[in-house]
Amino acid sequence: MSEQMKKWRLILGESAESAFSEQGFTGSSLSVEERLMDEALQALYEGDQQLGRSIKLSKWLGDVRALFPSDIVSVIQQDAIEKRGLTQLLFEPETLKSVTPSIEMVATLMALKGHIPERTKETARELIATVVEEIKSRLENDIQQAVKGALNRKQRTPLGSGAQSIDWKYTIQRNLKNYDRERKVVIPERFYFYERERKSTNWTIILDIDQSGSMADSVIYASIIGSIFASLPALNTHVITFDTEVVDLTEQCQDDPVDMLFGIQLGGGTDINRSLGYCKPLIENPDKTIFILISDLYENGNEAAMMRKMKELKEDGVKVISLLALSDDGVPSYDERNARRLASMGIPCFGCSPQLLPELIEQALKGEDLSQWKSTNNHK
Repeated sequence: MSEQMKKWRLILGESAESAFSEQGFTGSSLSVEERLMDEALQALYEGDQQLGRSIKLSKWLGDVRALFPSDIVSVIQQDAIEKRGLTQLLFEPETLKSVTPSIEMVATLMALKGHIPERTKETARELIATVVEEIKSRLENDIQQAVKGALNRKQRTPLGSGAQSIDWKYTIQRNLKNYDRERKVVIPERFYFYERERKSTNWTIILDIDQSGSMADSVIYASIIGSIFASLPALNTHVITFDTEVVDLTEQCQDDPVDMLFGIQLGGGTDINRSLGYCKPLIENPDKTIFILISDLYENGNEAAMMRKMKELKEDGVKVISLLALSDDGVPSYDERNARRLASMGIPCFGCSPQLLPELIEQALKGEDLSQWKSTNNHK
């Protein structure tokens, strides 16, 4: 059986066996590993019973993890919950331990956290912690370097506080005219130093996160990134989530991002206007504030007031950014009319992958044109 035919046989399942037989291909043409893959998929997609009643879950999960790539494992696990009602994945510690950690599984645990029994909560925390650490390991260093680079080496000044703050490359370039040919040294008339910013709370970053169900991946990424921001003394970070109510998660963000994620309730309506009303008093110095609204912009509250507040933030000097999504999956459905209205105010409005966020923050801190940055990085 050709590789292409094998793939189609696995996709279509046993019910398509007769059609393949007419072409001379049967299930026996599959290798041992491919037959195991076929059985695992059949148990999920073709069984007429609840999956948990037809097979032993821990064995099935083990087979799935061993046979399929990790990204496919995440899809299969999610289908097991959504299409076959496999809530036992969440309610039994032994079974949950067999689950492959993924951002999709974290979103599921967050959405159903109120139903997770006490005996399973610690296992659920461990799974979430694994995903949190994986995301932090990918992003933390880049974010730290971007922020420190933008704040500590943004401008040069002829005044300094010691040799450590001298910009040697720039100093040499500016003093090459004073090169002493006999002694073969540059004699500087002036030293140039990197500008030193205040040690803490020089910049404020506010993440205002829509926690409606459609924003699940963005909520998780934004919350973890918020905890990274909170660890940097040069930033005063606020993490706010909202649906029809507003929840300030800043303290949990500074302590344990896993606890913070457990504090988020995915789903519900969307009142962006209310969240903006909560966030505005947090801004003490507009010129040193970055406000990031992470939402698909489907406003169920006062839309006119929401637009007015966003415009006021921009006019006050706040660096306002509207992220339609913060995820690896591109931009989901969003309110195009509201997105266009924000863009017309000069507020950049686009989706962004987590990997590009450090560069975005660095550009914002440096005062660069984010609309141009968006265009350069082909965001929509």
